[in-house]
Amino acid sequence: MEGAIPEWTLNDGTVLPVTGLGTYGLWGNAGANAVSSGINASYRLIDTAYNYENEGAVGEGIKRSGISREDIWVTSKLPGRYHNYEKALVAIQESLYRSNLDYFDLYVIHWPLPNQDQYVEAWQALIDAQKWGLVRSIGVSNFLPEHLERIIGETGVTPSLNQVELHPFFNQEEQRNFHQKHNIQTQSWSPIARAADILSNETVQKIAGNHNKTVPQIVLRWQYQIGSVSIPRSTSPERQRENLEIFDFVLNENEMAEIAALTRPDGRLFDMDPATHEEF
Repeated sequence: MEGAIPEWTLNDGTVLPVTGLGTYGLWGNAGANAVSSGINASYRLIDTAYNYENEGAVGEGIKRSGISREDIWVTSKLPGRYHNYEKALVAIQESLYRSNLDYFDLYVIHWPLPNQDQYVEAWQALIDAQKWGLVRSIGVSNFLPEHLERIIGETGVTPSLNQVELHPFFNQEEQRNFHQKHNIQTQSWSPIARAADILSNETVQKIAGNHNKTVPQIVLRWQYQIGSVSIPRSTSPERQRENLEIFDFVLNENEMAEIAALTRPDGRLFDMDPATHEEF
């Protein structure tokens, strides 16, 4: 698998792999081993967050992997309680110290929390952190179009990426169209949705049979073909490798349309209000 993962270029000129390893729930020694296993399975994009409370395990996993830091793309996220400008800068530094890294390749605001009304201030902190070399690329997570328009309008800086819930049952077509119009990369959290729901879906099962692939592989290939960076989570070395084996086949237009048609109004995994909710 080495070298087999394509890369996309962001609006700031940096590049990232089109799929990565999610780490929510990976803690301690087991978490570090899972990260190391993923890197050795050829993942080069590792996604963590301050609120995951595992930045240390991620850093240790990178160390254990034996792969050069320069060959790995690490993402972390700013929690809402640190949206204040000065607090945001300190939080970034603390995250770097915990992970034993000199910089993050991508750092994002985890939630806009507009009721708190500090996300523009937090965005300015990320802009300055990028200037000072603490982070290489800056983005956001769970931002709706109105939140994106505000930070762009007030700072003149467009996020390189927006990480949102996106899977076949909640395909975020309007949000993705907004991203495309503004040259913002879409990234999918929970890209496979709930395993029980997607694994039993007859439409995806049929498509998987057509290609002699697993259901998760079909969903991750769909994510790739709609232009979204996916970050599936797995602790199993075998499943980690399997989730990367999506670049040797292509879904045709009918299959893509069938998967797109699975989206539904109640398809979200979590009933979240971006104004108040911060779970991850």
